[in-house]
Amino acid sequence: MTFGLSADAGMPMLALLDYAGLSVFALTGALAAAAKRQTLVTFIFFALLTGTGGGTVRDLLIGAPVFWMHGNGVLLLCTGCALAVWALPSGFWSGRALDWLDAAGLAAYAVYGAAKGLAYGIAPIPAIGMGVLTACFGGIIRDVLAGEPSILMRPELYVTAAALAASLFVGLAALGIPPLAAAAVAALCGFALRAGAIARGWNLPAYRR
Repeated sequence: MTFGLSADAGMPMLALLDYAGLSVFALTGALAAAAKRQTLVTFIFFALLTGTGGGTVRDLLIGAPVFWMHGNGVLLLCTGCALAVWALPSGFWSGRALDWLDAAGLAAYAVYGAAKGLAYGIAPIPAIGMGVLTACFGGIIRDVLAGEPSILMRPELYVTAAALAASLFVGLAALGIPPLAAAAVAALCGFALRAGAIARGWNLPAYRR
């Protein structure tokens, strides 16, 4: 069941979301290295792992060619993001820059991951899972490498925002909505939910006995 999506690994109709998610996650990786006052090599390493981590695991699970292995563009883009963070004055990045960039990457990558899952014949619910994995795994790697508490362990909504974006895309695609329109609506809704969590502290109830 592909909902009319092409099985082409590049998915041209959603390439913008792919590169947007990749860029912002690479930036967050480099910003995490900057917060720890690391070297340029570490900036690039963080950017590469954060940018490609979720998509790599997704491609391995769905049987797709790993997206950065057959060209130079992805690695060059991540390296460029790291160099931008290194070169620009620290004041260029606000105190919440990492959170807001992460929110944008989360929404974009959740939609793209779900779309690629559908395009490779994955069932709708696992495709939603692929969207969540694509969106969250890079951030998990970044936090572990930086020695920070995982974003998953913070109280505000995070995985829920990724799940919303991925679920909306899959649902809208099933209804026959054109992929670009479905992607735009789903990404905006996922970003809005995560933005509310950042700005207003929205969260789900925690477990209490």
